[in-house]
Parts: sequence; structure tokens; C-alpha cells
Amino acid sequence: MQSSAGARAFQNARLQKKMKKQADAVISAAASAYGQGRYAETQSLCRQILQAVPDHFDATHLLGLSVQQGGRLEEAQQLLERAIAIDPRSHEAHSNLATMYFALQRYDAARACQEKAIALKPNFPPALVGLGNTLLQTNLPEQAIELYDRAIALKPDHADALCNRGLAELALGRFDRAVQSFERALLFQPRHAEALVGKGVVGIELKHYDEAEAALAAALAIRPGSAKVLAHRGRLNFALSRPEQAAANFDAALALSPKLEVALRGKAEVALSMGNTAQAILACTALLEENPRSAIALALLSSCFANQGEIAAAIEHLDAALAIAPDEPDLIARKIYFLDFLSEADFAVQQAARKSWGDAIGARLPQKKLAPRQFDPDRRIVVGYVSAEFWYHSAAFGLLPVLRHHDRAQFEIVCYSCSPTRDEMTARFKSLADVWVDASQLSDDELADRIEADKVDILIDVSGHTTGNRLPVFARKPAPIQVTGFGHATGTGLQAMDYVLADPIFIPESARHLLAEKVHDLPCLITMDPILDVPSSELPMLRNGHVTFGVFNRISKISDEAIRVWAKVMGEVTGSKIIIKHTLLDDPLVRGGLLARFMAHGIAEENITCLGSSERVKHLRAFANVDISLDTFPQNGGVSTWESLYAGVPVVAKLGHGASSRAGGSIVTAVGLNDWVAEDDEGYAAIACKYAAQPAYLAKLRADLPARIAASPAGNVEIYTRWVEKGYRQFWRDHCAAAAERGEVA
Repeated sequence: MQSSAGARAFQNARLQKKMKKQADAVISAAASAYGQGRYAETQSLCRQILQAVPDHFDATHLLGLSVQQGGRLEEAQQLLERAIAIDPRSHEAHSNLATMYFALQRYDAARACQEKAIALKPNFPPALVGLGNTLLQTNLPEQAIELYDRAIALKPDHADALCNRGLAELALGRFDRAVQSFERALLFQPRHAEALVGKGVVGIELKHYDEAEAALAAALAIRPGSAKVLAHRGRLNFALSRPEQAAANFDAALALSPKLEVALRGKAEVALSMGNTAQAILACTALLEENPRSAIALALLSSCFANQGEIAAAIEHLDAALAIAPDEPDLIARKIYFLDFLSEADFAVQQAARKSWGDAIGARLPQKKLAPRQFDPDRRIVVGYVSAEFWYHSAAFGLLPVLRHHDRAQFEIVCYSCSPTRDEMTARFKSLADVWVDASQLSDDELADRIEADKVDILIDVSGHTTGNRLPVFARKPAPIQVTGFGHATGTGLQAMDYVLADPIFIPESARHLLAEKVHDLPCLITMDPILDVPSSELPMLRNGHVTFGVFNRISKISDEAIRVWAKVMGEVTGSKIIIKHTLLDDPLVRGGLLARFMAHGIAEENITCLGSSERVKHLRAFANVDISLDTFPQNGGVSTWESLYAGVPVVAKLGHGASSRAGGSIVTAVGLNDWVAEDDEGYAAIACKYAAQPAYLAKLRADLPARIAASPAGNVEIYTRWVEKGYRQFWRDHCAAAAERGEVA
């Protein structure tokens, strides 16, 4: 036995001695196998060497790299750390270990290794690019670009460095520079998938959707199973108002990579747009599980709460997002929007938020220096309307009659359509424009250039701080006179905006000093075409034997304080019922949550009717079942108020402390129903109870309301348009007079 053991030991010693001599040949074979992707063979050969020579640097280093390729990152890390212990001056080992740390999201350790590698060999491109990647990942894009530039100077055809430089420029919002870097990468490596994705992302950001589609299609052809490419294609489809296709893209991406941030974010956004709040909440929750400090996840979750009317929770989550990213423009804009839903947010609070946006975003954009034009106060004026709502949208109903009745001898109308959505309403707007510009694929700079080239005299913002707005274009001042109105005329906070169209109730004199714009009064903040295709109806309470109240507004506008007052009214008006109608009531989560909020105030479920989406005619005919409409507060209705009045259904309104809480009172007063406008909750309830007990008066008012509207300057759309045009003419005359005083000559 001992003899046999001694023989084996002797044989092993001879084998080890032989392996030492053969190590160079074996490591060469292992390196060749590695280069050809035969990682199992590489590992076997390296382990043979290490069995004979445990401190063999090249075998340890190469084994670590091959193990990494198999996805065993922690084992690879240990091997590479061992390699560095054997040879601390190997710049390659430090650089490769950094790559391992980066993959393990240990960015501080990665940076330390990359800096060591560069110290050992300053002109080593892989370490320079690696350190750039680490800096980019840790939100230091400017420093990352410096490292990429050093690598590119050493190796001008370094496609990865060029691509990653583009990603850093993209993070800084320098889109033109980003696309140049991506195109240079593709020049040297036409099938560089990451560069193609980068071009696609730039295309989405600049609204160059055709270019984005081509780039992403090319990337997907190279990497058909890439979750990242699929997710960005989902973003593109969402931007193009193709929610079903976007949802399919995001689902496909998440099936491949369940924690991919861009896909989860897209999933939440598209679910919100399609009225699936529960699905949106699940996506937001998954985002926050992966990154509890994800500002966008918190912001999207805030929108989920807003959809359910839970504004306090919505603002709480949005404030948490702003604490993480206080300068993020999208978050500031969301805060502006949400403040309109808070009763305690008065004009001062609302305008301070708008000013914050104007200072943080608008004031930083360079204004154009416009060429002199003909300062004739009586000439035909070129008016440009910039809107994301030239389709079946509430804001469109207020603007369409104005465009229809414009005096074309006095005004040339240019419409800049900023949404890819197209429908029958779009066709109506297009037919009313002297010039129609599809601005949905123009970047802010490109749109500003086009407006300047069109020599627009008065530029009108229709969107305000709502989705799809182009306020950054107005910040560039591409027209000499700029006005916000019609859609969301609550002020922009932009010093570059000259006027806001309103009325004395919507924005009272006491608050006007708080706005960046000068207020110009119209008969009412908005008008609307007469509704002629819905027949008149008798008062429902005469046939039902009970009063039916109606709320045909967005669920987000239905505040807890409004429900409390409505519950008080229903308690006092015996046997009364309420109909609530909105598209989101097709969502079981939203419907159930709303019913629960009413029931918490003692309103039985059988006294509440929830109606979801329907075509417009059916929507309008639903007013035939309503005796009295209840305006939401603090965020009021607009078009829904006009629709109710045209149906003969009066609206109880209450004046609040901010513009958004005074829209209902503005419209109701404009048609002569001053007695239907309250100053506080008690007055609101008293009005509802008072008129609920007067069926004869309600029946007569129901029959008379359409004629009363037509007789008012606010409801007569031709008269209303003349008021608008009178304002435009005065704006232009004042501008010409000011130009003359300055000695400007066209």
C-alpha cells in the first residue's frame, strides 16, 4: 500500500513538473478557446494549469473572465481578486475586476479599480471607457464624457466609447450632440445595437418619430429578444398614441426582463392612459421594490391616487418624488396640476408654483431675436394657435367655435397641431386653418423656428400646464405677442407670456398681480357651440317622484369635501339619488373606491348610479335623467358645465380661492344664473336644497336655458369671437405703439 502511494506521489510530482513546462502552451490554447467562445474548455484548461501552478496569474485571470461569461459573477470576482493579489500591477486585471463590480452594482469598488488601472496605464482605453460608464451610472455624465473623449482620442473608431458618450449627452439633454456620437459609432460599427437604440431614444425625445421607428426597428432586427429595445419601442408607440401596441411592447419586454425600469415605467403610463389603475399601481410598486428612491415611480403612483380622487395621497407621493428630484421639470409640472385640486391652494400658492417652473425651466431657455415686421396697427394679423388638443378633447370644444367664426379678412389663422392623435374633430380644425402645421414631430427648437418663419404676430397657447403642452416653445419667444387661453388658462409663470384670457370671476382683480401675464377679460373664460343634436327632455323628478343630482366630471375632481357636502344635500333632500358619469368608472377599482367614499358619508349604494364611457350623443342624452348638476370643487368643471346647461340642467357652483376653483362660477354667472353660485359649503348646500324643492321653477328653467345661453355674450359664439378678436387687435395696436416709441422701423 505504502509502495503504491509513494508511486502515485512520484507520478504526481512528475506530472506537476511537466505541467509547469507545458503551462505556456496550455494557456495559449485556453486563450484561443476563450476567444472562440468555448468557455467550458477554457475553464478546464485553466484549472489544469492551476492544479500544477496555483499562483499562475494568466490562468487565474483567464479563468475569472471565462467564469464571468457563464454568469457566475461572484466566483469570477473572487478569481479576479486572486489574480490581482498575484500581480498587483496588472492594469488589465484591475480593469476586468471593475467590470465585475459594475455588473454587481458595486459602483464605488468599480471606480476604485478603474482609477487604479488608469494609474498603472493612463492610455488604456478599456479602463477609460469603464470609468466613464461608472461615472455615467452614478449620475456624473459630464465627468463621464471627459473619460470617453480620452478613449476616443486614443482609438477614434472605438464604437462603444462613442455610443456611451452619446448616452451621457442624452442624460444631459444635449440631443444634437448625442445623435452625432451615435452616428459616429454606427459609422465604424453599423450593427451597433446600443447606438441604434440611442438614436431611437433621441428621436423620441425630439419627437422625430419616423427616425426613432427606423432606428429601433434596426436594433430589434439585430437583437430580436432585447427587452430594452422592446421597451423603447413601447415608448415610441405610446408617444404616437398607439396605447394597445405600446402595452404589448412593454409586456413583451417585462416577460424577458421583469425588473426593467423603462418597461415598468411605460407599463404604468400606458395602464393609466387606458384606465387600468390597478395595473398601473402594480407596475409602480414593482418599480419601487427595485428602487425605493425612484422619483418617476412615486410620481406615477401619485397619478394612480389622483385617478381615484385621492388627491391628498397623490400630492404626498408627488412631494416625495420632488424631494428626490427637485429640479425635474415633469415633476414640477405635475405639482402645478395637482395644486388645482387643493382647496387650501389659493392664487398665491398656485402662481408661486408656476413661477417656480418659469424660473427653473422657462427662464433658462434663450429667447429669439425677431426680425422687425410691419408695424401697421390695422393690418391683417397672423394668429398662431399651438395646441395638443386639436382632437376630441374638452379643450377643443371651447376653441372650435372661435376658429369657425374668425373674421378671415382681419386674421390669418395658423394651427400648430402638437398631438399625433387624429380624428373627425382634427379634420374640422384643419378645415378652419389658413395654414395647418403638423408639429407633433417637431422638437421645441424646430417648432419655434417654424413659428418665427411663419411670421406669427400673436401666438396662442391652448394647453397651459397640461399633458402635451409646448410651453418651452413659448419660453423661446418665437412671436412678439404671446397669449395663454381657452384650454387651461390659469397662468403659466412664464415672463415670455404676455396675456392670459380670463374673466373677472375666474381671475378676480385682487389676484391679478400674482400672475406673470396681464389678464384680458372675455365674457367668460370659455364658450361652446350650441348642442343641437340632443332633444329637450322633461324634468326627471316629475316622473320619478324624487330628485336626481348629476356629476359628469373626472373622478380626480371629486374631492372628499365635495362628497361630504353632496351627502349633506342628499340627506336633506329626501329620497334623492345621484348619477356620476366618467370614463374611469369602467375601471372596477376606481368605481369601487368611489362608491366606498360615498358610503362612508352615509349614502346608500342603491342611491348611486355610476356610468362609464359612451359616445358623445349618448353621453349628452344622459343629462335627461338629471334634475340638478353638482359642480365639483375645488377643481371645477368646464365643458361639462356648458353641456349640462345646454341640456337644460342648472349647475350648483361654488367660488374657491384659486382660478381652477372658480371656473364653474364663471360659466354659471355668464349665462345669468348668479343665484346658483355660492361662496362657501353651506351656501352651496342651501342652493341645491332650495331648488330641489321647486319643481315648477326647474321645469321652466330647463325649457328656457338654451335660449338664455344664446342671448348671452358668453354663449353666443359669434359675439364671443368678436370679443376675442377685439382683444387680439388691441394687443397688436399696443405692440405697434410700443415699437414706435422705441423707434423701431420695419
